[in-house]
Amino acid sequence: MTKRIAIIGAGPSGLAQMRAFQSAAAKGEDIPEIVCFEKQSNWGGLWNYTWRTGLDQYGEPVHGSMYRYLWSNGPKEGLEFADYSFEEHFGKQIASYPPRAVLFDYIEGRVLKAGVRDWIRFETAVRWVEKEDGKFNVTVTDLPKDHTYTETFDHVIVCNGHFSTPNVPQFDGFDSFKGRVLHAHDFRDAMEFKDKDILIVGTSYSAEDIGSQCWKYGAKSITVSHRTAAMGFDWPDNWAEVPLLTHVDGNTAHFKDGTSRDVDAVILCTGYRHHFPFLPDDLRLKTANRLAAADLYKGVAYVHEPDLFYIGMQDQWFTFNMFDAQAWWARDVIMGKIAIPDKAAMQADVDDRIAREDAGEDDYDAIWYQGDYIKELVAETDYPTFDLEGACQAFKEWKGNKKKGIMTFRNHGHKSVLTGTMAPKHHTPWKDALDDSLEVYLQN
Repeated sequence: MTKRIAIIGAGPSGLAQMRAFQSAAAKGEDIPEIVCFEKQSNWGGLWNYTWRTGLDQYGEPVHGSMYRYLWSNGPKEGLEFADYSFEEHFGKQIASYPPRAVLFDYIEGRVLKAGVRDWIRFETAVRWVEKEDGKFNVTVTDLPKDHTYTETFDHVIVCNGHFSTPNVPQFDGFDSFKGRVLHAHDFRDAMEFKDKDILIVGTSYSAEDIGSQCWKYGAKSITVSHRTAAMGFDWPDNWAEVPLLTHVDGNTAHFKDGTSRDVDAVILCTGYRHHFPFLPDDLRLKTANRLAAADLYKGVAYVHEPDLFYIGMQDQWFTFNMFDAQAWWARDVIMGKIAIPDKAAMQADVDDRIAREDAGEDDYDAIWYQGDYIKELVAETDYPTFDLEGACQAFKEWKGNKKKGIMTFRNHGHKSVLTGTMAPKHHTPWKDALDDSLEVYLQN
Protein backbone atom coordinates (compact mmCIF):
# COMPACT_ATOMS: atom_id res chain seq x y z
CA MET A 1 0.00 0.00 0.00
CA THR A 2 1.26 3.48 -0.89
CA LYS A 3 2.45 5.53 2.05
CA ARG A 4 0.52 8.70 2.90
CA ILE A 5 2.41 11.80 4.01
CA ALA A 6 0.87 14.80 5.78
CA ILE A 7 2.69 18.12 5.41
CA ILE A 8 1.54 20.84 7.80
CA GLY A 9 1.97 24.24 6.19
CA ALA A 10 2.56 25.50 2.65
CA GLY A 11 5.10 28.19 3.42
CA PRO A 12 8.70 27.97 2.18
CA SER A 13 9.39 24.85 4.30
CA GLY A 14 6.27 22.99 3.18
CA LEU A 15 6.82 24.01 -0.43
CA ALA A 16 10.40 22.73 -0.17
CA GLN A 17 9.09 19.39 1.04
CA MET A 18 6.62 19.10 -1.82
CA ARG A 19 9.29 20.07 -4.32
CA ALA A 20 11.54 17.35 -2.89
CA PHE A 21 8.95 14.65 -3.53
CA GLN A 22 8.09 16.08 -6.95
CA SER A 23 11.78 16.01 -7.87
CA ALA A 24 11.89 12.28 -7.14
CA ALA A 25 8.71 11.71 -9.14
CA ALA A 26 10.19 13.59 -12.10
CA LYS A 27 13.05 11.06 -12.08
CA GLY A 28 10.59 8.20 -12.39
CA GLU A 29 10.53 7.16 -8.74
CA ASP A 30 7.37 6.01 -6.99
CA ILE A 31 6.53 8.56 -4.33
CA PRO A 32 4.03 8.49 -1.47
CA GLU A 33 0.66 10.20 -1.58
CA ILE A 34 1.23 13.78 -0.44
CA VAL A 35 -1.40 15.89 1.35
CA CYS A 36 -0.45 19.38 2.50
CA PHE A 37 -2.72 21.27 4.90
CA GLU A 38 -2.50 25.07 4.70
CA LYS A 39 -4.53 27.41 6.90
CA GLN A 40 -4.20 30.41 4.55
CA SER A 41 -5.92 30.77 1.18
CA ASN A 42 -2.62 30.80 -0.70
CA TRP A 43 0.85 29.31 -0.42
CA GLY A 44 3.91 31.27 0.67
CA GLY A 45 3.48 31.30 4.46
CA LEU A 46 5.26 34.29 5.96
CA TRP A 47 5.72 35.84 2.51
CA ASN A 48 2.00 36.42 2.14
CA TYR A 49 0.97 39.94 3.08
CA THR A 50 -2.36 40.55 4.77
CA TRP A 51 -3.78 43.67 6.34
CA ARG A 52 -5.40 41.48 8.99
CA THR A 53 -4.10 41.22 12.52
CA GLY A 54 -5.44 39.25 15.45
CA LEU A 55 -8.02 36.89 13.96
CA ASP A 56 -8.82 36.10 10.35
CA GLN A 57 -12.24 35.83 8.72
CA TYR A 58 -12.73 32.38 10.26
CA GLY A 59 -11.75 33.39 13.77
CA GLU A 60 -8.34 31.73 13.43
CA PRO A 61 -5.18 33.47 14.68
CA VAL A 62 -3.58 35.38 11.80
CA HIS A 63 -0.47 33.51 10.71
CA GLY A 64 1.44 36.22 8.91
CA SER A 65 3.83 38.77 10.36
CA MET A 66 4.53 40.34 6.99
CA TYR A 67 4.32 44.11 6.56
CA ARG A 68 4.25 46.54 3.68
CA TYR A 69 7.56 47.87 2.38
CA LEU A 70 9.61 44.92 3.64
CA TRP A 71 12.80 44.37 1.65
CA SER A 72 15.08 41.42 2.21
CA ASN A 73 17.41 42.17 5.11
CA GLY A 74 19.91 39.57 3.93
CA PRO A 75 21.48 38.93 0.52
CA LYS A 76 19.39 36.82 -1.85
CA GLU A 77 22.63 35.03 -2.78
CA GLY A 78 22.41 33.24 0.56
CA LEU A 79 18.94 31.86 -0.04
CA GLU A 80 18.87 31.03 -3.76
CA PHE A 81 17.31 27.66 -4.63
CA ALA A 82 20.05 25.37 -5.97
CA ASP A 83 17.73 24.13 -8.73
CA TYR A 84 16.13 27.44 -9.67
CA SER A 85 18.18 30.61 -9.95
CA PHE A 86 16.89 34.14 -9.81
CA GLU A 87 18.15 34.56 -13.36
CA GLU A 88 16.10 31.59 -14.55
CA HIS A 89 12.99 33.02 -12.94
CA PHE A 90 13.32 36.69 -13.94
CA GLY A 91 15.27 36.21 -17.17
CA LYS A 92 18.02 38.46 -15.81
CA GLN A 93 20.07 39.02 -12.71
CA ILE A 94 18.48 41.34 -10.15
CA ALA A 95 19.80 43.34 -7.21
CA SER A 96 20.73 41.54 -4.00
CA TYR A 97 18.02 42.85 -1.65
CA PRO A 98 14.60 42.54 -3.28
CA PRO A 99 11.29 43.49 -1.65
CA ARG A 100 8.66 41.02 -0.47
CA ALA A 101 6.64 40.95 -3.70
CA VAL A 102 9.72 40.00 -5.70
CA LEU A 103 10.72 37.20 -3.35
CA PHE A 104 7.17 35.87 -3.26
CA ASP A 105 7.14 35.80 -7.07
CA TYR A 106 10.40 33.85 -7.04
CA ILE A 107 9.19 31.33 -4.46
CA GLU A 108 5.94 30.83 -6.34
CA GLY A 109 7.67 30.46 -9.70
CA ARG A 110 9.48 27.31 -8.69
CA VAL A 111 6.45 25.51 -7.28
CA LEU A 112 4.26 26.56 -10.20
CA LYS A 113 6.86 24.98 -12.48
CA ALA A 114 6.82 21.85 -10.29
CA GLY A 115 3.03 21.59 -10.45
CA VAL A 116 2.40 20.70 -6.79
CA ARG A 117 -0.52 22.99 -6.03
CA ASP A 118 -3.05 20.16 -6.30
CA TRP A 119 -1.42 18.52 -3.27
CA ILE A 120 -2.50 21.39 -1.03
CA ARG A 121 -5.79 21.71 0.83
CA PHE A 122 -6.06 25.44 1.38
CA GLU A 123 -8.05 27.08 4.18
CA THR A 124 -7.67 23.90 6.19
CA ALA A 125 -6.45 24.18 9.78
CA VAL A 126 -4.79 21.24 11.54
CA ARG A 127 -6.47 20.67 14.92
CA TRP A 128 -4.79 17.57 16.34
CA VAL A 129 -2.22 14.91 15.52
CA GLU A 130 -1.83 11.66 17.44
CA LYS A 131 0.03 8.40 16.90
CA GLU A 132 -2.02 5.23 17.21
CA ASP A 133 -1.21 1.69 16.07
CA GLY A 134 1.78 2.87 14.09
CA LYS A 135 -0.17 5.54 12.17
CA PHE A 136 -0.81 9.26 12.61
CA ASN A 137 -4.40 10.41 12.90
CA VAL A 138 -4.55 14.00 11.67
CA THR A 139 -7.69 15.98 12.48
CA VAL A 140 -8.32 19.12 10.44
CA THR A 141 -11.04 21.68 9.81
CA ASP A 142 -12.11 22.79 6.35
CA LEU A 143 -12.64 26.42 7.34
CA PRO A 144 -15.02 27.61 4.61
CA LYS A 145 -17.24 24.54 5.13
CA ASP A 146 -16.78 24.51 8.93
CA HIS A 147 -16.25 20.77 8.60
CA THR A 148 -13.85 18.81 10.82
CA TYR A 149 -12.57 15.40 9.80
CA THR A 150 -9.71 12.97 10.45
CA GLU A 151 -7.40 11.14 8.04
CA THR A 152 -4.60 8.65 8.64
CA PHE A 153 -0.97 9.02 7.54
CA ASP A 154 2.28 7.12 7.80
CA HIS A 155 4.42 10.21 8.38
CA VAL A 156 3.82 13.80 9.42
CA ILE A 157 6.14 16.65 8.43
CA VAL A 158 5.68 19.86 10.44
CA CYS A 159 6.38 22.94 8.32
CA ASN A 160 4.35 25.64 10.07
CA GLY A 161 7.29 27.99 10.69
CA HIS A 162 8.07 29.84 13.89
CA PHE A 163 7.39 33.49 13.10
CA SER A 164 3.66 33.50 13.74
CA THR A 165 3.18 33.19 17.51
CA PRO A 166 4.66 36.25 19.21
CA ASN A 167 6.48 36.36 22.50
CA VAL A 168 4.83 39.31 24.27
CA PRO A 169 6.37 40.55 27.53
CA GLN A 170 4.58 42.72 30.07
CA PHE A 171 5.89 46.03 31.35
CA ASP A 172 4.36 48.08 34.12
CA GLY A 173 2.28 50.94 32.81
CA PHE A 174 1.26 49.36 29.51
CA ASP A 175 -2.32 49.18 30.73
CA SER A 176 -2.49 52.97 31.08
CA PHE A 177 -0.16 53.98 28.23
CA LYS A 178 -1.83 56.67 26.15
CA GLY A 179 -0.27 55.58 22.85
CA ARG A 180 -0.30 52.29 20.97
CA VAL A 181 1.42 49.07 22.08
CA LEU A 182 1.87 46.30 19.50
CA HIS A 183 4.10 43.34 18.76
CA ALA A 184 6.04 43.15 15.49
CA HIS A 185 3.61 40.38 14.50
CA ASP A 186 0.89 43.04 14.16
CA PHE A 187 3.06 45.71 12.50
CA ARG A 188 1.75 46.35 8.99
CA ASP A 189 2.64 49.82 7.70
CA ALA A 190 5.45 52.20 8.67
CA MET A 191 3.38 55.13 7.43
CA GLU A 192 1.24 54.73 10.56
CA PHE A 193 4.18 56.07 12.55
CA LYS A 194 5.08 59.06 10.40
CA ASP A 195 5.93 62.07 12.62
CA LYS A 196 5.71 59.85 15.72
CA ASP A 197 8.22 59.18 18.48
CA ILE A 198 8.42 55.40 18.67
CA LEU A 199 10.01 53.02 21.14
CA ILE A 200 11.17 49.61 19.95
CA VAL A 201 11.84 46.94 22.58
CA GLY A 202 14.33 44.30 21.45
CA THR A 203 17.37 44.02 19.20
CA SER A 204 16.34 41.27 16.82
CA TYR A 205 16.35 41.59 13.04
CA SER A 206 12.73 42.70 13.25
CA ALA A 207 13.78 45.56 15.56
CA GLU A 208 16.49 46.60 13.15
CA ASP A 209 14.22 46.39 10.12
CA ILE A 210 11.00 47.84 11.54
CA GLY A 211 12.97 50.72 13.02
CA SER A 212 14.64 51.31 9.65
CA GLN A 213 11.29 51.20 7.88
CA CYS A 214 9.82 53.75 10.28
CA TRP A 215 12.86 55.99 9.79
CA LYS A 216 12.56 55.68 6.02
CA TYR A 217 8.88 56.64 6.03
CA GLY A 218 9.20 59.63 8.31
CA ALA A 219 9.10 58.71 11.99
CA LYS A 220 10.09 61.65 14.17
CA SER A 221 12.43 59.58 16.35
CA ILE A 222 13.29 55.94 17.02
CA THR A 223 14.45 54.70 20.42
CA VAL A 224 15.55 51.08 20.75
CA SER A 225 15.65 49.46 24.20
CA HIS A 226 18.01 46.50 24.67
CA ARG A 227 18.23 43.86 27.40
CA THR A 228 21.92 42.94 27.11
CA ALA A 229 23.70 44.99 24.46
CA ALA A 230 22.99 47.67 21.86
CA MET A 231 23.05 46.76 18.18
CA GLY A 232 25.78 49.32 17.82
CA PHE A 233 25.32 50.43 14.23
CA ASP A 234 25.93 53.97 13.01
CA TRP A 235 22.30 55.01 13.26
CA PRO A 236 20.81 58.28 11.93
CA ASP A 237 20.69 61.32 14.21
CA ASN A 238 17.09 60.71 15.26
CA TRP A 239 17.85 57.17 16.43
CA ALA A 240 18.98 56.26 19.96
CA GLU A 241 19.79 52.99 21.77
CA VAL A 242 19.06 52.75 25.50
CA PRO A 243 19.06 50.03 28.18
CA LEU A 244 16.03 47.92 28.97
CA LEU A 245 12.63 49.49 29.49
CA THR A 246 11.54 49.28 33.14
CA HIS A 247 8.09 50.86 33.04
CA VAL A 248 5.84 53.39 31.38
CA ASP A 249 4.18 56.29 33.15
CA GLY A 250 1.59 57.98 30.95
CA ASN A 251 3.45 58.60 27.70
CA THR A 252 6.87 58.52 29.35
CA ALA A 253 9.05 55.44 28.98
CA HIS A 254 11.62 54.84 31.74
CA PHE A 255 14.79 52.84 31.26
CA LYS A 256 17.18 50.84 33.43
CA ASP A 257 19.87 53.57 33.37
CA GLY A 258 17.49 56.12 34.88
CA THR A 259 16.79 57.98 31.63
CA SER A 260 13.36 58.53 30.16
CA ARG A 261 11.64 59.88 27.07
CA ASP A 262 8.16 60.53 25.82
CA VAL A 263 6.90 58.21 23.08
CA ASP A 264 3.77 57.84 20.98
CA ALA A 265 3.98 54.11 20.36
CA VAL A 266 5.75 51.00 21.63
CA ILE A 267 6.62 48.21 19.18
CA LEU A 268 7.68 44.94 20.83
CA CYS A 269 10.30 43.20 18.70
CA THR A 270 10.70 40.48 21.27
CA GLY A 271 10.72 37.40 19.12
CA TYR A 272 8.48 34.44 18.51
CA ARG A 273 7.66 31.14 20.17
CA HIS A 274 7.72 27.70 18.65
CA HIS A 275 4.05 26.85 18.87
CA PHE A 276 2.41 23.57 17.96
CA PRO A 277 -1.05 23.55 19.56
CA PHE A 278 -2.04 20.61 17.34
CA LEU A 279 0.54 18.26 18.88
CA PRO A 280 0.43 16.31 22.17
CA ASP A 281 3.36 16.50 24.56
CA ASP A 282 4.99 13.33 23.26
CA LEU A 283 5.18 14.71 19.71
CA ARG A 284 5.68 18.41 20.39
CA LEU A 285 9.09 19.95 19.74
CA LYS A 286 10.32 21.99 22.69
CA THR A 287 13.35 24.04 21.76
CA ALA A 288 14.84 27.50 21.91
CA ASN A 289 15.44 29.53 18.77
CA ARG A 290 18.94 28.26 18.07
CA LEU A 291 21.02 26.74 15.29
CA ALA A 292 20.97 23.26 16.84
CA ALA A 293 17.34 22.59 17.64
CA ALA A 294 16.81 20.26 20.58
CA ASP A 295 15.52 16.73 19.96
CA LEU A 296 15.94 16.79 16.18
CA TYR A 297 18.29 14.23 14.66
CA LYS A 298 20.14 15.87 11.78
CA GLY A 299 18.02 18.91 12.69
CA VAL A 300 15.01 17.19 11.06
CA ALA A 301 13.81 13.84 12.54
CA TYR A 302 12.16 13.95 15.97
CA VAL A 303 14.28 11.85 18.32
CA HIS A 304 11.30 10.59 20.32
CA GLU A 305 9.23 9.66 17.26
CA PRO A 306 11.36 9.36 14.09
CA ASP A 307 8.33 8.99 11.81
CA LEU A 308 7.73 12.68 12.59
CA PHE A 309 9.83 15.40 10.94
CA TYR A 310 10.26 19.14 11.45
CA ILE A 311 11.50 21.46 8.69
CA GLY A 312 12.91 24.95 9.25
CA MET A 313 12.89 25.02 13.04
CA GLN A 314 16.42 26.40 13.46
CA ASP A 315 17.54 29.95 13.93
CA GLN A 316 18.31 30.96 10.39
CA TRP A 317 21.08 32.53 8.40
CA PHE A 318 20.22 30.40 5.40
CA THR A 319 16.55 29.94 4.61
CA PHE A 320 15.15 28.55 1.35
CA ASN A 321 18.11 26.36 0.44
CA MET A 322 18.40 25.06 4.01
CA PHE A 323 14.73 24.08 3.96
CA ASP A 324 15.42 22.31 0.66
CA ALA A 325 18.35 20.37 2.12
CA GLN A 326 16.21 19.30 5.08
CA ALA A 327 13.26 18.41 2.85
CA TRP A 328 15.34 16.27 0.49
CA TRP A 329 16.83 14.48 3.49
CA ALA A 330 13.41 13.84 5.11
CA ARG A 331 12.11 12.58 1.76
CA ASP A 332 14.94 10.08 1.46
CA VAL A 333 14.35 8.76 4.98
CA ILE A 334 10.67 8.26 4.18
CA MET A 335 11.51 6.56 0.88
CA GLY A 336 13.98 4.19 2.55
CA LYS A 337 17.17 5.64 1.09
CA ILE A 338 18.54 6.85 4.45
CA ALA A 339 18.39 4.76 7.62
CA ILE A 340 17.56 6.27 11.00
CA PRO A 341 19.79 4.98 13.84
CA ASP A 342 18.61 4.04 17.32
CA LYS A 343 17.48 6.66 19.81
CA ALA A 344 20.78 6.81 21.67
CA ALA A 345 22.67 7.57 18.46
CA MET A 346 20.14 10.21 17.47
CA GLN A 347 20.43 11.90 20.86
CA ALA A 348 24.22 11.82 20.62
CA ASP A 349 23.94 13.60 17.27
CA VAL A 350 21.77 16.31 18.84
CA ASP A 351 24.16 16.74 21.77
CA ASP A 352 27.14 17.04 19.44
CA ARG A 353 25.42 19.71 17.34
CA ILE A 354 24.51 21.72 20.42
CA ALA A 355 28.08 21.50 21.73
CA ARG A 356 29.52 22.66 18.42
CA GLU A 357 27.11 25.58 18.28
CA ASP A 358 27.99 26.56 21.86
CA ALA A 359 31.68 26.53 20.94
CA GLY A 360 31.16 29.23 18.32
CA GLU A 361 32.39 32.66 19.29
CA ASP A 362 30.51 35.06 17.02
CA ASP A 363 28.05 35.47 14.15
CA TYR A 364 30.68 34.51 11.60
CA ASP A 365 31.13 31.16 13.33
CA ALA A 366 27.36 30.74 13.29
CA ILE A 367 27.19 31.41 9.54
CA TRP A 368 29.80 28.76 8.75
CA TYR A 369 28.25 26.36 11.24
CA GLN A 370 24.96 26.48 9.36
CA GLY A 371 26.71 26.33 6.00
CA ASP A 372 28.48 23.14 7.09
CA TYR A 373 25.16 21.75 8.30
CA ILE A 374 23.56 22.26 4.91
CA LYS A 375 26.60 20.75 3.18
CA GLU A 376 26.24 17.67 5.39
CA LEU A 377 22.59 17.11 4.41
CA VAL A 378 23.18 17.82 0.72
CA ALA A 379 25.96 15.21 0.63
CA GLU A 380 23.47 12.52 1.69
CA THR A 381 20.88 13.27 -1.01
CA ASP A 382 20.62 14.17 -4.71
CA TYR A 383 19.90 17.84 -3.96
CA PRO A 384 22.07 19.87 -6.36
CA THR A 385 25.35 21.00 -4.88
CA PHE A 386 26.11 24.69 -4.86
CA ASP A 387 28.82 27.01 -3.66
CA LEU A 388 28.06 27.08 0.07
CA GLU A 389 31.36 28.78 0.82
CA GLY A 390 30.35 31.51 -1.60
CA ALA A 391 27.00 31.88 0.17
CA CYS A 392 28.76 32.13 3.54
CA GLN A 393 31.05 34.76 2.04
CA ALA A 394 28.00 36.75 0.87
CA PHE A 395 26.69 36.73 4.44
CA LYS A 396 30.09 37.83 5.71
CA GLU A 397 30.17 40.71 3.22
CA TRP A 398 26.63 41.62 4.25
CA LYS A 399 27.61 41.80 7.91
CA GLY A 400 30.56 44.02 7.01
CA ASN A 401 28.44 46.32 4.85
CA LYS A 402 25.93 46.75 7.69
CA LYS A 403 28.73 47.85 10.02
CA LYS A 404 29.85 50.38 7.42
CA GLY A 405 26.35 51.77 6.81
CA ILE A 406 23.19 50.30 8.27
CA MET A 407 20.96 52.37 5.98
CA THR A 408 23.01 51.73 2.85
CA PHE A 409 23.92 48.02 2.97
CA ARG A 410 21.07 47.14 0.59
CA ASN A 411 22.75 49.22 -2.10
CA HIS A 412 25.56 46.64 -2.36
CA GLY A 413 25.58 43.60 -4.64
CA HIS A 414 26.84 40.04 -4.24
CA LYS A 415 27.75 37.24 -6.63
CA SER A 416 25.26 34.44 -7.35
CA VAL A 417 26.51 31.10 -6.01
CA LEU A 418 24.73 29.35 -8.89
CA THR A 419 25.56 31.41 -11.96
CA GLY A 420 28.57 33.42 -10.81
CA THR A 421 26.85 36.61 -11.96
CA MET A 422 27.36 39.75 -9.90
CA ALA A 423 24.10 41.37 -8.84
CA PRO A 424 23.58 44.83 -10.34
CA LYS A 425 22.86 47.92 -8.30
CA HIS A 426 19.17 48.61 -7.97
CA HIS A 427 17.95 51.57 -9.98
CA THR A 428 17.01 53.46 -6.81
CA PRO A 429 18.86 53.59 -3.48
CA TRP A 430 16.91 51.77 -0.79
CA LYS A 431 16.14 54.84 1.31
CA ASP A 432 14.58 56.55 -1.71
CA ALA A 433 12.71 53.49 -3.05
CA LEU A 434 9.25 54.10 -1.61
CA ASP A 435 7.39 51.84 -4.06
CA ASP A 436 8.09 48.16 -3.32
CA SER A 437 5.92 46.69 -6.08
CA LEU A 438 7.21 43.96 -8.39
CA GLU A 439 6.58 46.09 -11.46
CA VAL A 440 8.56 49.08 -10.23
CA TYR A 441 11.36 46.98 -8.82
CA LEU A 442 11.96 45.17 -12.13
CA GLN A 443 12.12 48.35 -14.19
CA ASN A 444 15.49 48.75 -15.94
